[in-house]
Amino acid sequence: MAASASSASSSLLSSRSPLKLNSLSSLSWKLPVSVSLPRHHHNQRRRAFVVFAMDAKPTVLVAEKLGEAGLDLLKEFANVDCSYNLSPEELCTKISLCDAIIVRSGTKVSREVFESSGGRLKVVGRAGVGIDNVDLGAATEHGCLVVNAPTANTVAAAEHGIALLTAMARNVAQADASIKAAHENVIDAGKWQRNKYVGVSLVGKTLAVMGFGKVGTEVARRAKGLGMHVIAHDPYAPADRAHAIGVDLVSFDEAIATADFISLHMPLTPATNKILNDENFAKMKKGVRIVNVARGGVIDEDALVRALDAGIVAQAALDVFTVEPPPKDSKLIQHENVTVTPHLGASTMEAQEGVAIEIAEAVVGALKGELAATAVNAPMVPAEVLTELKPYVTLSEKLGRLAVQLVAGGSGVKSVKVTYASARAPDDLDTRLLRAMVTKGLIEPISSVFVNLVNADFTAKQRGVRISEERVILDGSPESPLETIQVQIANVESRFASAISESGEITVEGKVKDGVPHLTKVGAFEVDVSLEGNIILCRQVDQPGMIGTVGSILGEENVNVSFMSVGRIAPRKQAVMAIGVDEQPSKSALKRIGDIPAVEEFVFLAL
Repeated sequence: MAASASSASSSLLSSRSPLKLNSLSSLSWKLPVSVSLPRHHHNQRRRAFVVFAMDAKPTVLVAEKLGEAGLDLLKEFANVDCSYNLSPEELCTKISLCDAIIVRSGTKVSREVFESSGGRLKVVGRAGVGIDNVDLGAATEHGCLVVNAPTANTVAAAEHGIALLTAMARNVAQADASIKAAHENVIDAGKWQRNKYVGVSLVGKTLAVMGFGKVGTEVARRAKGLGMHVIAHDPYAPADRAHAIGVDLVSFDEAIATADFISLHMPLTPATNKILNDENFAKMKKGVRIVNVARGGVIDEDALVRALDAGIVAQAALDVFTVEPPPKDSKLIQHENVTVTPHLGASTMEAQEGVAIEIAEAVVGALKGELAATAVNAPMVPAEVLTELKPYVTLSEKLGRLAVQLVAGGSGVKSVKVTYASARAPDDLDTRLLRAMVTKGLIEPISSVFVNLVNADFTAKQRGVRISEERVILDGSPESPLETIQVQIANVESRFASAISESGEITVEGKVKDGVPHLTKVGAFEVDVSLEGNIILCRQVDQPGMIGTVGSILGEENVNVSFMSVGRIAPRKQAVMAIGVDEQPSKSALKRIGDIPAVEEFVFLAL
C-alpha cells in the first residue's frame, strides 16, 4: 500500500505491524479509512488503517455551518458532506459513512452515534471550546479522537462577556427597548425614562471570574483595564499566571461572597452542573450581577429567577441557556432584570473564520495521523518525542504481541509489568505512548477489541488487565531514550516453557538497534532477532546441524527464512533458536520441526 507518512507523528491507530518510515502500517496513530485484513493466526478479521491512495479520500461530515475558509481546507484533503439540522436518527444513519464529523454546540454526538458508526468514525471536531455535547466516554471507548478549537474564539467570547457586563451595568438593552416601544406607542411617545434606567459604575467594583482559562483570563485583563478589582476561582489554574496580570485566586465560596459582579467561564461537567443554585445564591452579596457566556447548564435557571425576584441578584446577562433556544414562555428570558443574547459569544466574523480554520486543520491533521495539540481525550505527546520514540513504539507493541501469544489459552492475562531501562531521568522519559502500545499488543491478538492511544488505558481496565511500569536507571549517556523494554506477564501458564523467567513470569525483552526493533531475550535465553515478519521459537538440545535441519524443512515448504539466532545456556546444553519467517509455515512443516528428536518444544508467533 502506498503511503505518505506525516513527519513526526507516526500512527497509533493502525493495526499492522512493520515499521517503515513512509508507511502508515507503522506506528498506529493513522486514522483514516478502515479496511479488513485476515488474521493468519485466528479466524478473525483484523482492522487496519491506511493512508489514502488515488481517490480513496476520507469523508468528513460537517453537521453545522462552518466558515468557507475551513470548508476549503477540508475539501483539499477529504470528501466533505455538509448536512445541517440532522435529527438524531438521521445522524446515526449517516455516520457509518463518515471518518470524521465536525459540529458546533447544537449537535449531540452521543454514544448511539459512536455505536452506529461501526468503528469507522475516528475524529470528532468541535468547532469551539466546550465539548459537553460530545460523549467523551463513548468516544474514548470507541478509540475516537475528539479535538476542539479553543483559541480562535477566545477574544470574541471575552469581548462579548465584557459587552454584556457593561450593557447590564448601564441597562442598555432595557433602555433601548423602552425608547423603541415608546415610538411605536403614540400615547407614550417622547417619554425619556432616564430615572428608571440609572446604572452602576464598574470602577472599583469586584469582579469574580469563575474559571480562569483562556476566555476567563482575557475577561480579567479587560476588566482590569476598566478599573475593576478582579479575583478568580479555578482549581486548576496556576497562581503565578493569575498574579502576572494582577488577579488573586481565591476559593469558590470567597469568590461568590465578595463579588459585585460574577462572570462565568467554566466548562459544563458533572461537578459544575447547576453550580449556581439556591444554596450558592444565598451566599452571594445582595445586589450581585451575573454574566454567563460559558454554558447554560452551570446555572440552575429556576433558582436564578428566585434569586432575581428576591433581590439577591440585581441583574443577569446571559448568552447561553440550559435549552437552546429557550422556551418562549421562559420566566428567566422575560424577566425585566435579565439581558439576553442568542449564544453570540463566538459570533464575530473574525472568530467564525478563525474557528473554521482551526478545527479544519485539527481534523485534517488527525486524519493524517498527527496528534493534534487540541485533542481532549488523548495524552499529548510532543512531535519531537514522537520522532525519538518511533522505533520504541513499534518495539513495545510487538513485545506485547509476542508475550500474550506465549500465554497458554491467551485470555487469562491479568497482571503485566513493563520495565524500561534507560540512562535518562524518569522525568525525561514519557512512557504513556509506549504503555499504550504494549496494551495494544497484549489485547488485540486475543480479542476483537481495537486498541489505540485514545482507549488503551480504558480497554485494559475494562478487561481487568493491570499494567504496572518500572524504571531501571542505567549509567551512561542519555542520548538514546531507552536501552531495553521488558514485558512480563505474571500468574499464567506458557505455551513455551522456556519463556518463563527464573522469577516465574513470561518474559520477553527487546531493544532498538540501528532504528530497528530487536527481540533480545526470551525467558532466561539471550537471542538477537529483528522483529519483522513472524517468529518460530524452538527449544532444543544444543548440537551441530540444527540450524541446517530446520532451515531445510522450511526451504522444502517454500517458506522464506529471514534470520536465525541461537541463544544457549552453555555449549551442548539447552538452546533457544529464534527463526524469522516471512509467512506462516503449514501445519505439516511445523509438525516436521516438532518431530526433530533434539527439539523439545516450539511455538509459532505472528507479529
